[in-house]
Amino acid sequence: MESKSKLIIKVNKLLIDKFGIPPRNKSLPNPVDMLIATILSQNTNDNNSYKAFKNLKEKYPTWEEAAKAKRSDIEIVIKVAGLGKQKSSAIKSFLTDIQKKHNNISLDYLKNYDEKSAINELINYSGIGVKTASCVLLFSMDRNICPVDTHVHRTVNRIGIVNAKTPDKTFLFLNETFPPKIAHSFHTNLIRLGREICKPKNPSCGICPLNKICKYEEKDLQIKKMHKKNDFMLLDNIKTKYSVK
Repeated sequence: MESKSKLIIKVNKLLIDKFGIPPRNKSLPNPVDMLIATILSQNTNDNNSYKAFKNLKEKYPTWEEAAKAKRSDIEIVIKVAGLGKQKSSAIKSFLTDIQKKHNNISLDYLKNYDEKSAINELINYSGIGVKTASCVLLFSMDRNICPVDTHVHRTVNRIGIVNAKTPDKTFLFLNETFPPKIAHSFHTNLIRLGREICKPKNPSCGICPLNKICKYEEKDLQIKKMHKKNDFMLLDNIKTKYSVK
């Protein structure tokens, strides 16, 4: 039986053949920016969460200013991303808590943490889950760790890389022995696969680059509909020095 690492490497190559190597930031974004952007991305599309992030940075040029704002004011600013009360609570709570704990709003201290310790540190903040923590590590600290959202959870289980009921369990199994240097391309291209081909219902198995190795029991190779191209990735568009256009 093929090892999990070898299967991940094979899937990564097939996805690159289909979608190419995903572009990413040339310089690493601020980890706090990344954490806030990831909170905003929950349960909405990347375009709306990007608008909410732009609105937030325009209204509060520094996170110290945002920390002083009323939660209800933050909610109004990020309305376009949906779940305003929940997301504004998480943002306000994180900013005030980290400021109180470290006397500044910075996650630079995590550079000295290994992956497991950094995730455990971040999820101690109210409203911060494993997905958000792992996105901070991958996108702003260049750690070889694969975050698991609904698309990654669905696709890696269908493919047969892991067998897990929840995204958090999928994350644990997937990252046990993850092959080096491919987490970003693997994660990003799996999201494209989930958006454009491997949809929750009636996936387009007939045009999937993985259909020969995928273990999905309900595979239907007759379905060949290509869904709208959707390659805008919020977390690869959070700039190091953010300026509102």
